Amino acid sequence: MERRRLGKDGQALPVIGFGAWPIGGGMGEVDERAAIRTLHHALDSGVTLIDTAEAYRTSEDVIGRALSEWPGKREDVFLATKVRGADLSRAHVMEATENSLRALRTGYVDLLQAHSWDAQHPIDETMRAFDDLVRAGKVRYIGVSNFSAQQMAAAWATRPFHSLQPRYNLLDRQIEAEILPYCERRGIGVLAHSPLAKGLLTGKYDPDHRFPAEDERSRMPRFQGEEYRRQLATAARQQAWAQERGHTLVELAIAWVLAHPAMTVCLCGAKSPEQVDEHVRAAGWRLTPAERDEVSRLSER
Repeated sequence: MERRRLGKDGQALPVIGFGAWPIGGGMGEVDERAAIRTLHHALDSGVTLIDTAEAYRTSEDVIGRALSEWPGKREDVFLATKVRGADLSRAHVMEATENSLRALRTGYVDLLQAHSWDAQHPIDETMRAFDDLVRAGKVRYIGVSNFSAQQMAAAWATRPFHSLQPRYNLLDRQIEAEILPYCERRGIGVLAHSPLAKGLLTGKYDPDHRFPAEDERSRMPRFQGEEYRRQLATAARQQAWAQERGHTLVELAIAWVLAHPAMTVCLCGAKSPEQVDEHVRAAGWRLTPAERDEVSRLSER
């Protein structure tokens, strides 16, 4: 699989990463053994970057168990986690990191990220805590998630970092105006989350589909009523474009994200080995700039 460097001088990473929110149960119940089999399959397929978070329910525990059953290969895995953005105080950053290390059954994480902006605590306090964790050998790289360009600039003023993790997909393109150009100028790596828009870009659902109560989508406005129908209609145009070229909508959605010049990794959530295989296939489809522009215009009708 193609690899791209994290930031200016970080590790070279596979362009497909494993987004671990679904295996924590956030999008419906997942059997633990099935989750572990899926993780092992991803690792064996070259998807060796795993992204999780303090807030991802049981995700860190499941990953820790999966890695304990994949012995002797910790150095082959790039583990990324995030500290809950609701409290980025120094005390919580330190506590959350220790909790993550225990759950993940490891002595260090490769990438520690601030999950979102915390207006209650100074960002310089957060970044100094992150830096101390790097100096202590408990963290290799640091990053931020869901930050604006202005918020990144404030964090950078205290301590440069390697990555941003934003939401980015064919239906959610707000970061193109300021955030991605800022990352390109600074040499900040980008790990895109939600490339499939939580399932809207899979071709699996019709307007009458109803999500169970334990699935977060049952409470999201974009999965209800007219807005849901409008999003699915847009996805249907993109699916037709992909099928005309012998690909699935999932493959197109991922290939489109990776075709942006600022992109480092596309984080793809998976609940089964078959889903992992589709994500890996997508990494081999290289859209030209003209093709990417054509697909982008399908979202603008």
